[in-house]
Amino acid sequence: MNASFENVVDVASKVAHGVASKHAAACDEHAAWPEETLRALQAAGAGGLVVPERYGGLGHGLSGLLRVCDRLGEVDASAALCFGMHCVGTACVAAKASPSQAEEFLRPIAEGKHLTTLALSEPGSGSHFYLPQARLEKTEEGYVVTGSKCFVTNGGHADSYVVSVVAADPDAPPGHFSMLVVPADSAGIRWGQPWSGWGMRGNASRSLDLDSVGVSREHLLGDEGEQIWYVFNAVAPYFLVAMAGTYLGLARRAMSEAVEHLKGRSYTHTGGALAEVEVLQHRTGELWAQYQRTRQLCLWAAEAGDAGAPDALPALCSAKAEVATAAVNIVNECMTLVGGSAYRDGSVLTRLLRDARAAHVMSPTTDILYTWTGRALLDIPILSG
Repeated sequence: MNASFENVVDVASKVAHGVASKHAAACDEHAAWPEETLRALQAAGAGGLVVPERYGGLGHGLSGLLRVCDRLGEVDASAALCFGMHCVGTACVAAKASPSQAEEFLRPIAEGKHLTTLALSEPGSGSHFYLPQARLEKTEEGYVVTGSKCFVTNGGHADSYVVSVVAADPDAPPGHFSMLVVPADSAGIRWGQPWSGWGMRGNASRSLDLDSVGVSREHLLGDEGEQIWYVFNAVAPYFLVAMAGTYLGLARRAMSEAVEHLKGRSYTHTGGALAEVEVLQHRTGELWAQYQRTRQLCLWAAEAGDAGAPDALPALCSAKAEVATAAVNIVNECMTLVGGSAYRDGSVLTRLLRDARAAHVMSPTTDILYTWTGRALLDIPILSG
């Protein structure tokens, strides 16, 4: 069932331009979750993008995810983020899926009947998303999870949540963190206020309280204490690539808006087009070069990750860090190239700038990623210090 990259990208492009384009502005204005776009992706078979073929999915990895999020991000970054986080959660479930997990989660995901996402970040741990304080207690029936999560993308809309926890058992070794899948209809789940942010306004990034939520042993991912393995083998690679793709698409859209403006706008007193002004030609060329070199880094990083290359981790970390810097700079400079009209209410570039600025603070943050890259290159444990 593995569709080619070209077919997958074509599906994403059709949904982006045929569905997301009609709703992106309204989703931003009203901070509305992009349901139409997500459902269209599921209906088109893209929901199972990273589900292995043996479970009915498309069987794509990081390179496929990069390209799909790129196409979505060009039109609606919030929708790209929501879809990307669904794929990250899916990758976590698929990494060491038991037969029952494959039937309960992966096959319905592949059929477009199930949406999942991550619930890792917590109010007290900041960007250290890999150090959960939510507690896991064993019971005769399975587990009980108690704690709080924040910035849960697709919050209140997904069918399941991949949650990180720390063992409440005093005899458990330090850092005994685990991952579980919590169904959305579990008793004890309470959602915070609807998300209303400055940027990425459609991603439903809500807070989540888990009040003694009962979880089956069948919903534990891997073995107890394996969360860090999941962080570096599923969460980080797929999240970094999803974000890189999203912001590549966003940056390309900004470039397109600026180029079309420069080509279409003329001075009334001379009749000369803005595109004929040499300094604007120079600045446009600089932005294109920054976009292209960042894009090539991201493509290479995704391929390295899929191949399990030795330098995949620093490549993936650098890709998300570099694309964050590039996206913010490109959108900002494109607003300057377009001029005052870019600052009007409802301007596409204004939305792109607000969405782009979030790239630096989505954990792992840009600073953390450069530090991780340096540690990897210097043979220092990534999570040291």
